[in-house]
Order: sequence, then structure tokens, then C-alpha cells
Amino acid sequence: MRLNVVCFVLGVWLLQQQAELPDRQESWWLVAFTVVALLLAYLARTERRWRREGACSLDSLEVPPTRLMTGLASPDQLRGKPGRLVPAFARALVLAACCAAGFAWAAFMAGIRLADALPPEWEGRDIRIEGVVASLPQPYERSVRFEFAIEHVLTPEAAVPGRILISWWGSPARDGKPATLPDLAPGERWQLTVRLRRPHGTANPHGFDYEAWLMERNLRATGYVRPRSGSERLTGMVHRPQYWVERVRGMLRARILAALPEHSYAGVLVALAIGDQRAIAPEQWQVYTRTGVNHLMSISGLHVTMLAGLMFALVYGLWRRSPQLATRLPALKAAVLASLATAFGYALLAGYAVPAQRTVYMLSVVAVAVWLGVVESGSAVLAAALLVVVLLDPWAVLAPGFWLSFGAVGAIMFACNGRVGRAHWLAGWARVQLAVTLAMVPLLIALFQQVSIVSPVANAFAIPVVGLVVVPLTLAGMLLPFDWVLQLAHLTMAWCMYLLEWLSSLDAAVWEQHAPPTWAVVAATCGALLMLAPRGTPGRWLGAVGLVPLVAVVPAALLPGALHVTVLDVGQGVAAVVRTANHTLLYDTGPAFGPQADSGSRVIVPFLRAAGVTRLDGMIVSHDHADHAGGAASVLQAVPVAWLLTSLPEFDPLLLQMDRAFHCYAGQHWEWDEVRFEIVHPLRESYDDVRFRTHDRNCVLKVSARGGRLLLPGDIEVASEMMLTGRDRAALEADALLVPHHGSRSSSTSEFVQAVSPQVVVFPVGYRNRFDHPHREVVERYGTLGSRMYRTDRDGAVTLEINPSGAITVTPYRAVYRRYWQPQSLDDAVPDPVDLQRD
Repeated sequence: MRLNVVCFVLGVWLLQQQAELPDRQESWWLVAFTVVALLLAYLARTERRWRREGACSLDSLEVPPTRLMTGLASPDQLRGKPGRLVPAFARALVLAACCAAGFAWAAFMAGIRLADALPPEWEGRDIRIEGVVASLPQPYERSVRFEFAIEHVLTPEAAVPGRILISWWGSPARDGKPATLPDLAPGERWQLTVRLRRPHGTANPHGFDYEAWLMERNLRATGYVRPRSGSERLTGMVHRPQYWVERVRGMLRARILAALPEHSYAGVLVALAIGDQRAIAPEQWQVYTRTGVNHLMSISGLHVTMLAGLMFALVYGLWRRSPQLATRLPALKAAVLASLATAFGYALLAGYAVPAQRTVYMLSVVAVAVWLGVVESGSAVLAAALLVVVLLDPWAVLAPGFWLSFGAVGAIMFACNGRVGRAHWLAGWARVQLAVTLAMVPLLIALFQQVSIVSPVANAFAIPVVGLVVVPLTLAGMLLPFDWVLQLAHLTMAWCMYLLEWLSSLDAAVWEQHAPPTWAVVAATCGALLMLAPRGTPGRWLGAVGLVPLVAVVPAALLPGALHVTVLDVGQGVAAVVRTANHTLLYDTGPAFGPQADSGSRVIVPFLRAAGVTRLDGMIVSHDHADHAGGAASVLQAVPVAWLLTSLPEFDPLLLQMDRAFHCYAGQHWEWDEVRFEIVHPLRESYDDVRFRTHDRNCVLKVSARGGRLLLPGDIEVASEMMLTGRDRAALEADALLVPHHGSRSSSTSEFVQAVSPQVVVFPVGYRNRFDHPHREVVERYGTLGSRMYRTDRDGAVTLEINPSGAITVTPYRAVYRRYWQPQSLDDAVPDPVDLQRD
């Protein structure tokens, strides 16, 4: 049963890696294969049973059933190994059928979900809709974001998905007054005018797949409310169970925030009570991540289990003391039902995330086993929960929490089951911590490229404090009319945070490294399991050998004279990572997405970590615009930077963070690993001329390698292009160009385009950006020249490899990472990777 479930999950996972869903004919072939495989397995098992019972002998058959059905075995072979070949063959058929069934089931569910889509022709158009606020609204600095369940589409002929994610913008904070945000509550019915677009997110190597996240949550379009379109609240409360739950979550959040105004860890208590993790400040998340206790700062399976265990002990202790209750229903069964109801209710408050689901399903299996008097092993219970999760949500396998949650519980069972004798409780606790830490290392390195070294110490005191003290106090404080209970929970959390912050401040708190290859992760996982095997298992020491490739296999180094450039997809902004054999430069840092998120923390730092870049030898912030400098502070906080070149004004806060910060000007140059870097604009005297616009003082970088040249012009416009072509036209010639100002009509003049004459151009633009970049005339200008054109909104991150031989390889990320849920956003398809030869 356990292996069958694993194969079913494997089939589901395989479907989620496909670029396209199987068509109708392929789907029928899958179903037919599953049915035939199960039939063959049944016949093979039947034949084995007949032979064992003596009801049928192979010698009495002219053509044995197994050979007749498969043609894989002769009668002589079956006579020689009567107990091995047939059951092994039947077992293999069953496993193959389970894998095919998982693949087919996931494809069936995906087809249903993809059918509920926003047609491309309705993107960006006003649509009048009526529906219900279906989730807890999330307030931000200037907007409120929420899920909206559509009941009626009022605009004639408009087609809209049934569930969307929209933002409602309010007025910003001004003159000391707070921002004015829309007053929304879950369960309210509204009539709104919205503008929508199909699911789309940034696409970068080792980055967060926002489109997959939307797919998993069944949010088939995103958009915003048109503020002056006559929005109207129709009903104060739509009475449905899912909306009741969300309304209760909102009331509980308001209760905590009202009792703890201006308290540092009120957001943590909100997360522990109702699973609203967005209430936790980014700097606090960093502490939790560095200490490895981030799993505790949400409603995890551990919290659900602890609370259910407390309820079990309470009901069992009281129920057995009442003869009348005990005679009607045994105390054990009553306690199991109470603990299951508690776990389910708490998981609902959490938003029913995967870890909470896993715990509820496991407790449900245990409850059924206790009720029926059937004893089930822990592994069978875990397998049953795993099957239920992927049946209800085939996209759960895309979430890191799925693998970490089931992996951690499986590691604990593997490390603790089958041991002889009773160990001391302290030794048992240490074994659990060691098992979870060691087993999770390969997964954490593969998913996040970092592991907390201090995690065992931090979890040793954080788990009991948070799970047994903070969570019960928080839940009690929400129900009681006394604020001091919540204040006591906050005080306890503050004491715990004091220790966590001290551990986080240690230099060796976190191990960070490059993203390992898949085979190294598999080898390390097998090695960790071997090391956790019971004492006396032969070759346990070989497990340590399996961990070696995880660290020892490093990305291939570049040759001297080679150049590797990745133009990251940061939306409407610029961020390019330029690497030589031994050095790395970051050109611009992309936009800020909000007060608590920017492209530095969300895109650039994860990419650098996965690529094995532990420090930046230089960083250039081309000019003082948010779409180029928005992520700079996050990069400086996370990665050591040797120096900064920029055209930012004096005493800019960013300059004050650097010991070595300089203005960029034409004539500056340096050489790394036989690759020359040169600033070609602006002139030094431009900093003394107040008439210069920010765009005209943009840092323009030219990189010249043995095999090709690259020009990074930032946001220069017509005036700057005229200055450059007038000073030294020949110096602008390059093989690859990051198109100026995102392809704006105010840049890329004919003279500039002809002077550069690039073979490859990259437009760094956001999907359906409000500036309509790149402009049609600019695109035609480069097309007439014969340049190969790439754009980050369509292609994701674009990687250019310039070899010393003169070959230029261009790889759009969406060409190598294609998934069926990714929409064809533009009229032209994502181009395949291509190898060009320098002219």
C-alpha cells in the first residue's frame, strides 16, 4: 500500500513537470494502460494463487496464462522459479498502474482548472462583476488585496474565471495622516468594476513560481478595482460555511491587534492563531529563517498535533470520571473525536495549508482505526494522509511545505520506529532533532540553498515554548475578554525572540551554498536515511559519503576571457548579473514591489545564492529611479559588495551604507579575467550641471570580452544617445544590447541603433506594463537591423554566454522551464535557446 501511494504521488509530480497537458487520445491511452496493467497484475496473482493451492498446474496448461498475456516467461522459467518471477512481475505492473493513475488524475484535474480562464481579448478591459469577498483581506501600505468569488458577470459577452485575486487601491498617507483603505470583510457581496489579466509572474532560475502558486490556489486571473466606477456593497454577509470561517478569522485577527497595539510580535501571534503569515515583519522572518524555526511561526502540523493532544488528554481525563458518559461511549473514542474536531477547526483557521491538512488526515486515519479497533502502523497512516492530500490537491507537490512536512514526519518515524528498548526522554528528543535536521538538509539545500546550523538548539527551546505556551495562551486570549492573556503570550514570545535573535546574529548561524544537481540531492537523501538507520545496519558510515556530492559538486567555472550575463526578470525594471571566471558584477537592482518586498530580496539574492555567488566584486546603480535602484538596499544587506558605482545624488541613503561608493563617469575602466569593463557615460563634469536630467546622467557600461561585446545603457534617452554617437560612434558597437529605457519611444534612435548594430537585444519590460513598453516603432527598428529580440515579460530571465571562441549562446528561461499552466502571454511564442556566431 505504501509503495503504491508513493508511485501515485510520483505520477502526479511527473504531470506537474510537463510543458503541455496530454491530449484526449493520450489520456485514453493512459487510462487503457492503467486498466490493462491492473488486469494483468490480477491474472498473474490469480495464477500464483492457483499454483500455490494446487488448483491449477502449469504442466496441465498448453499455454500458461502469464505467458499468454505477456510473452515474457516460458513454462521452463516458471517451473524453475515458481515463487519469484510472477509476483515480481505483478508487483511491477501494479506500481506502473499507480504511477499512470496519478499522472492521469492530475491531468484530469488540471484540464478542469485550465478551462476556467480569462480570454486574452478581455485583459485590461473594464468588466462589471458581482461576487463575494472570499478570503481574509490583506492590507498593505496603499491597497487591500483579497480573493473574490464571482457570482455574476454583468458586462455583456465578457468571460471571467470563477475565482480571482484583486487589489483595491486607496489614498496614500499624506501630511501625517494614515492611508485611507477600503473597508472590506470576508463574506460581503460587492458589485465592482475591475480590470484583469491572466496569471503572470516573474520567471527566474531558482525563483518563486507565482503562476504555479496561483494555479494551486485556483486563482485564474489577477487585477484591480477601478476606484471611480461606482463600487457598491450589496450584502453584509453571505451565509456559507467557507465565508463564516473567513469572517471568524478576520474577527480574531482584529481581536489580537486591538489587544496588542504597537506590540512588536502581535503579527506573530496572528500567524500562530489564524495562519496569516503576512502579519510577520520581514526582519522577523529573517531571524526565524536563520535559526530554522520558521516552521513554528505559522500553524504547522506540530501546533495542530499539540493542540489536539491537549484536547485528547482533557476529554479523556474528564470523560472517564463520568460513569454515565463512559457507559454510552468509551472515553478513548470520545477523546479521539474531540481531538480530531479540535485539529480540524484549528486547521480551518489556518487556511487549511498542506502541513495542517497532513496532520488532520493522519489524525482522521488514527481516529477511524481506533473507532474500528484496527491497529495501523505509523507509516500506513502517513501514506493514507499523503494519498488524500494529492487526491484533493494535485498541485500540493509544487509547494516546498509539502515535501518538508511529509519528509520531516517520515524521517522521525524512520529514526524512531523499530528501536529495541526504551530510551531516556532526553535521548529520544535528541534523536528526533538529529533525524529531522539530517534528513531535511538535502531538501533545504535543494529548495532554498541554505540550512540553519543552529536549528537544533533553537528548536530545542522554541518548540516547547511556542507549542505548549504561546499557542495555547494566544487561543485562550482570543476567546476570553481579558487582554492580559494575550499580553502574557506576547511577553513569552518576546523572551523567546531574545534568544533567537542572539542565535541569528552568530556569523556561523546559516550554511549557504549553490544549488546542487538533482542526482546529488538524491544521493544525499539516501545517505541521510542510511545514517539514520538502526544501529547494526551494515554500511551506515557510507551514508556520510552520500552527503559529499551535495557540497563538493560545484558549478562549472568559466574560462578566462568568457562572459556570462543573466538579465533577470524583475518586471518593469532592470537587474543584470555579469560574471567572468572569478568575478561578479550586478548592474542595477530592479524595482521595489512594496514597503516589505523588492526585487533584491525576492529575485536577485536567491539567484546569486543558487549560482554560488557569495560576494559581489562590484555593483552599479545606473541612476536614481525606483525601477533600477529599488532592490539595492536588500542586496547590500544580504551580500558583501566590494564597491558601488552610481549616479545617485550626494548623501543618498544608499551611499551612506557603503565604505567605497563612487560616482560613475566616462573613462573609468578595469579588467577582470581578461574581460574589460568601461564606463562610457556620463561625463564627469555633468555632476556640476544642474540642467542634466536623471536619465541623462545614467551610468552606461560596456563590457568587452574576447568573444564579444555587451552594452548596458540603463535608461538613457535621445539626448544621451546623441552625445554618445557624437563623441565616439565606433566605441558603441556591441554584439549584445540591453535595450535603453525598456524600449521607450524616447530612446533607441536610428543613429544609436545603427552605431551599436547588435546581434542580440533584450527588452527588460514588465507584463502588460502601463507604459506600453517596448514601443512598436522601436521593435521594428531593431527588427529591420536583423537583431534577435528577447523580452523578459515573454521569455523570463535571458542568459547570454559569450565564449572566447566568439560563439554567443542565448537561453530564455521560459524555453527551458516550460509548464502547462504558463499562458502564452504574447502573440509570438517563447524562442528556443540559440547559438550564434560573432560576425
